[in-house]
Amino acid sequence: MKTVFRSLATYLAAAVGIIGVLIILYVWNLPPFKGSIETTNDAYVRGQVTLLSPQLAGYIVEVPVQDYQKVKKGDLIAQIDNRIYAQKLEQAKATLASAEASLANSEQSRKSAEAKIVSAKAAVESANAAFDAAKTAYNRTQSLLKSNVSTQSDFEKAQATYDQAQASVHQADAAVLVAEQDLNTIVVNRRTLEATVEGAKASVELADIDLQNTRITAPQDGELGEVTGRLGQYVSTGTQIASLVPNHVWVVANYKETQLEGMKPGQEVTFTVDALGHQSLKGRIERFAPATGSEFSVIKSDNATGNFTKVAQRIPVRIAIEPNQPLADSLVPGMSVVASVDLAQQSGPALAQTN
Repeated sequence: MKTVFRSLATYLAAAVGIIGVLIILYVWNLPPFKGSIETTNDAYVRGQVTLLSPQLAGYIVEVPVQDYQKVKKGDLIAQIDNRIYAQKLEQAKATLASAEASLANSEQSRKSAEAKIVSAKAAVESANAAFDAAKTAYNRTQSLLKSNVSTQSDFEKAQATYDQAQASVHQADAAVLVAEQDLNTIVVNRRTLEATVEGAKASVELADIDLQNTRITAPQDGELGEVTGRLGQYVSTGTQIASLVPNHVWVVANYKETQLEGMKPGQEVTFTVDALGHQSLKGRIERFAPATGSEFSVIKSDNATGNFTKVAQRIPVRIAIEPNQPLADSLVPGMSVVASVDLAQQSGPALAQTN
C-alpha cells in the first residue's frame, strides 16, 4: 500500500514539475508555445526634455512660474535684471548716431571738395586767359623794341607780366590736382565711415539681443519640471533654472535582435504602462535605431577574450503613439512600458516615410 502511495506521489510531483515548466515556457513565449507576438518590458516613454538656461549673467528679479506648471510658447520663465543691458543698448545707439553724423558730414565734405575742383578749374581758365593776354603784350612790346618804338623798360615790364601769368597758370593747374586729391581722400575716408556705421548697427543689434535674452521664455508649449531659479539668485551663462517637457512623447522599446525578424515600420504595437494600471494603448513602429544600444554606451564592450559568451543585443525601436486615445495625454517621459508586436500582421503605413 505504501508503495502505491509513493508511486502516486512521484507521478504527481513529476506532473506538477512538467506543468510548471510548460507554464514557464508559455509565459516566456518559448517553444513549443512560441507564437507570432514579440514582447519586451525593456521599454519606456520618451520625450525631448529641454533644459532652460540664460545666455548671459545677472541677478534674477522675477520668476512668475512654479514647478510642473503648463506653459505656452513665449511665456516668461524668469527675468534677469536688465538695467545694465538697457544702458548698453542706449550707448550703442548713441555710437551709431555719432557714426551716422560723421558719415553725413563726409557727404558734405565731398560736395565741398567737388565745388573746389570746379572753382580750381575756373581759376585755370582765368589764368590761361591772363597768360594769353600777357603773352600777346610781351610779343608786341618785343617787336616795338626792335623797331625802337618801345623802351627797354616797357619790354622788361611786359616780360615780367608774361612770366607772372605763366606761373599763375602752373599754380592754377596744381590747385586742381590738390582739389582732386582732397576729393579722393574724402571718398576713401567715407568707406571707413560707412564701415564704422555698419559696425555700430551690428553693436546695436547685439545689445538689443542681449536685452531680449534677459527674458528667459518657453521655447514651445509644454509642462515645466522643477524650477530651480530663485528670486535674487545670481546666474551665469549655462546655469540651469528650469526644464521643459513638451507635449509630444513616444515610446522606445529595446527588443532583442532575435525578436526583430518580421518587424517593419508601420506595424501596430500594443503597449501597457505600469503607472496607468496596465491599461492598453496603441502605437505604430516608426523606425529602428541604426545600431544596438551597446554601441551608444560610453564604455564599449570588448568580447576579444578566451571565455567569450554570446549575449543577444538589444536594438531600440521607436514607436509613435496613436493620437486621440483617452490615456495618451497622461503619458510622460520615463514611464515604464511593456510593448508587444504581432509579427503576423501586415505592415501598416510606413511612418518613417510619411513623417
